[in-house]
Amino acid sequence: MKPLVAIPKVERVTHAVALYLAGRTDLDVSQAEAHVLAYLHVHGDARINAIHAEFGHRRSTLTSVLDRLEARGAIKRAPDAGNRRSVVVSLTRSGRTLSACVYDALRDFEETALRNCPATDLAAFARVIERLRRPDGLLK
Repeated sequence: MKPLVAIPKVERVTHAVALYLAGRTDLDVSQAEAHVLAYLHVHGDARINAIHAEFGHRRSTLTSVLDRLEARGAIKRAPDAGNRRSVVVSLTRSGRTLSACVYDALRDFEETALRNCPATDLAAFARVIERLRRPDGLLK
């Protein structure tokens, strides 16, 4: 039987990021919370649908992540002025501080891990990840 090539490695990297974040007691965020905070740090206010599209969480999972971030005062949710059916997520003042720290931590992790990695390898990696993210005919 032929072993899987990419999925176990992607899963291992996912766990490595989670372990790194867990070791950062100054951050006190889960991996899912960290990714949402980093996304908002880079992109600013975002509709929940955009966050969902970026990470592909189940809707209930994303709602739980946003509930936890809102309970700790890092984000706020409000109806979208341009579309009442949409909800916009914004960082609060304390959320901007936390998101900057989370972003810096993830950037440092990535830069350290990818130091001396050729640009051609990174481009090939991005293409492979995109293929795994959107397998033709498997996801509806």
